[in-house]
Amino acid sequence: MKKTLNRQAFFARLAPGQEILKLFDWLPDVSFFVKDREGRFMALNRRGCEYCGVLSESEAIGKTDHDFFPKTRADEYREDDLQVMESKEAIINRIESAPEEAGSPRLVTTSKIPLKDRRGRVIGVAGFSRQVERMQSGSADSLEKVMEYIHAHYREDIPTGHLAEMAGLSASHFERRFRLAFGASPRQYLIRVRVENAARWLRETDERVTTIAQSCGFYDHAHFSRSFQRIMKMSPTEYRKRKQS
Repeated sequence: MKKTLNRQAFFARLAPGQEILKLFDWLPDVSFFVKDREGRFMALNRRGCEYCGVLSESEAIGKTDHDFFPKTRADEYREDDLQVMESKEAIINRIESAPEEAGSPRLVTTSKIPLKDRRGRVIGVAGFSRQVERMQSGSADSLEKVMEYIHAHYREDIPTGHLAEMAGLSASHFERRFRLAFGASPRQYLIRVRVENAARWLRETDERVTTIAQSCGFYDHAHFSRSFQRIMKMSPTEYRKRKQS
């Protein structure tokens, strides 16, 4: 008990200008952030700024994930934040894809904790993501190989059985492991990667929508339109108009 009181007294003595959080800037492989209850960034280190595409923390303060990431990604981050704040339970070292646009073959381990005020009320979340290195667990390594394959061959038909074999797992075990890591089936994730790549083509080129759909692995235009609408919450044509304007 005495140790706890000494610890509290020490931090209470720190001057308001002591920016301990700036230490996270010196961890180049770690993305650190703090958000309030509305999901607005209150702190962001250098690696986090790189993921958000801004030059400094000041450009991100007051903004949310929806200002920097595709809607599907931002919605997932917000859902996780709300879960942590409502349950008051942390997310610890969960493996997921790196927060990079159009998906990423790289994996990160993400942790989030609820932040409370002096009355014990949850007022936000803090968290960090660290890139998974190949030297870590075998399961992470096998998933990384699968992710690299999906992002390199998303235009092709990729049977789940082939991915399971690549990971050295049975089809059922692989499906469970994949869902646990990414919150979606391998097929659902593949569709998302195709849609996010199609979104990039719609923003950056003047190619016809049907051509983009086929180039991203959709050989049924109706299926492409339904998938794009479901994930991006608007049609491909509407998305192009908004982004190019």
